Amino acid sequence: MGKLILSSDKIIFRRKDELTIIEPYGINCLRYRSTRNSTISGENWTLLPPVTKNDCHITGDEQQATITNGSISASIIAGGGWIPSVITYYRNGREILCSKEEGDPVTRFNHISGDNYQVKAIFKSNKGEHFYGLGQEQEDQFDRKGCSCNLVHYNTKSTLPVLYSSLGYGFLWNNPSPGYCETTGNHTLWCSENAYQIDYLIYTGKRPADVLKTYSDLTGYAPAFPGWAAGFWQSKLRYESQEDLLAIAREYHKRGIPLAAIVIDYFHWTEQGEWKFDPRYWPDPKAMCQELKALGIRPVVSVWPTINPNSENYSVMEEENMLVRTENGQYGIFNFYGQQTFIDPTNPETGPYVWSKIKENYYKYGIKTFWLDEAEPEVHPQQFNNLHFYAGNGAQTALLYPYYYTKLFYDGLKSEGEEEIISLTRAAYPGSQRFGALAWNGDIPSTFAALRQSLTSGLSMAMCGIPWWNSDIGGFHSGNIESDYFRELIIRWFQFGLFCPVMRIHGARSRMTGQVDRYPEVKEKSGGDNEIWSFGDQNYSIIKHIIELRERLKPYILKYMDIAAATGSPIMRPMFYDFYEDEYCYTLEDQYMFGEDILFAPILEQGITERHVYLPGGNWVNINDRQIYEGGKTVKVTAKIHEFIAFIKNGSEVLQVFDPVSN
Repeated sequence: MGKLILSSDKIIFRRKDELTIIEPYGINCLRYRSTRNSTISGENWTLLPPVTKNDCHITGDEQQATITNGSISASIIAGGGWIPSVITYYRNGREILCSKEEGDPVTRFNHISGDNYQVKAIFKSNKGEHFYGLGQEQEDQFDRKGCSCNLVHYNTKSTLPVLYSSLGYGFLWNNPSPGYCETTGNHTLWCSENAYQIDYLIYTGKRPADVLKTYSDLTGYAPAFPGWAAGFWQSKLRYESQEDLLAIAREYHKRGIPLAAIVIDYFHWTEQGEWKFDPRYWPDPKAMCQELKALGIRPVVSVWPTINPNSENYSVMEEENMLVRTENGQYGIFNFYGQQTFIDPTNPETGPYVWSKIKENYYKYGIKTFWLDEAEPEVHPQQFNNLHFYAGNGAQTALLYPYYYTKLFYDGLKSEGEEEIISLTRAAYPGSQRFGALAWNGDIPSTFAALRQSLTSGLSMAMCGIPWWNSDIGGFHSGNIESDYFRELIIRWFQFGLFCPVMRIHGARSRMTGQVDRYPEVKEKSGGDNEIWSFGDQNYSIIKHIIELRERLKPYILKYMDIAAATGSPIMRPMFYDFYEDEYCYTLEDQYMFGEDILFAPILEQGITERHVYLPGGNWVNINDRQIYEGGKTVKVTAKIHEFIAFIKNGSEVLQVFDPVSN
């Protein structure tokens, strides 16, 4: 027979083989923890302490009780014998989530080793409910209802175990163990493969913005967004030398094209695990950075967390346990120009050591922005139980890696007095946003399908509290810049990039006909050209115009980045975010709001020049013909290759950004 123990601020539930605590965690939020062990763990992982005072009230007895905290409440039936225990959550008195027993309750805890179990939380499915979140992956599935999702990071997939429900609540699975989530027709199920306890938080709000603000209270807010970062970033795989990079920067300046940043990609270094320029190809970084500064361009440097015994830093880091180790076998967990392991940022000693190298070899030249590639980290094979981190075995803690990797650079830059911190990173975890993480969706192909899935990725990350996001404009691999297909794709992707939090071109373009190797001896050769004049004269003029629009749009972007820092609301947001009372907006996956005043509907298929757009309530101005449309209906709109589809709320000043500008 189960038994409830009531106190002023928590309910304790005891029964055979289980100890559970449910308690308030700030306003409008409840935290649930349950274990087969004798005590509940106080480990919070990346969760912050509550920032608001709870409003907790508890009533009931040993068999049935209710806990209320602001707009959220939960009723608990202890059960016993043939009667199952049940916990039901309510938002303002309306049921939103109810636990479900699938067999013996103890099967939610499958013993692994020591005090750790495979743990599950199972709930009944709500008909008509929509779910959004779970991070990003290459899937045509923005609404996660009806899906199964592995909770794991890899290149192109970044897991954030958090969901927003159309019933007005958020759910955070507070466990960094790999596992899976099922939001199917018969249940909603969360599973971690190796954990001490079940741990989740559920929180409610009147609007999606209220729910996301509570989530940001729990995991942190993005810092102040650097003003320069709202401009256009130039990148490719890769500039092989200092002179090649400067030649491109000079050409942008000569053409009068505003360029915020240029990226120095991987293998500019002497060896993996040696974070410094190879002097054969980058002989004078100080002079390079000074010239870029004079041109008004920020250098961004790619840093990998890989390291091997050839690195001058390897022996020290190995002896001090600053590297990811294996439970069985040797160091190699990623074969890329030889076996590599990864630095272990969960070890508090790793950060200061690595930062000392970054400071000496990059920061002292004026490089303050870093590209944190391989941030998952990318291991092969993905056998997390063979990885040993300072934070614990990989089967228990692997999802934490990108959080601590980004934190390493944030802490280093803060120690130098920097306030404007932004790091491009290939993976994220709840809380990464508070360290200036600019996530992107990895090495995706150069296809219209990948463009469409990038839209889904960006919106999903926004609903996971990651307001700084971007994709490689044009996709990363297999793009032939001489083909008609790619030249159409790059225009449509630039139009999408205009309405992304950060606008950055990148890619390993296919090598061109007659391409000559300037440095045939380099270890990692460059792909084809990837500057905006590389895709034909017609495309050049179109793209140049888009970049100029982006420059004029910067004040609007920065306004919403300030809002994100203060409230957690992203600039790139699903249609239902602002129009949450419009049921149809929950079904829209191929259009979105960019701030409150811009509705963008991208062209996502080859050869298409028209599409349908749903306009919610209000009056909307088509930027192309300035026709005013009444909302609450779907309209058919045309956009030739040099045009894109965007509507502005009637009366908004941002419409002026899209006015023709005379030369």
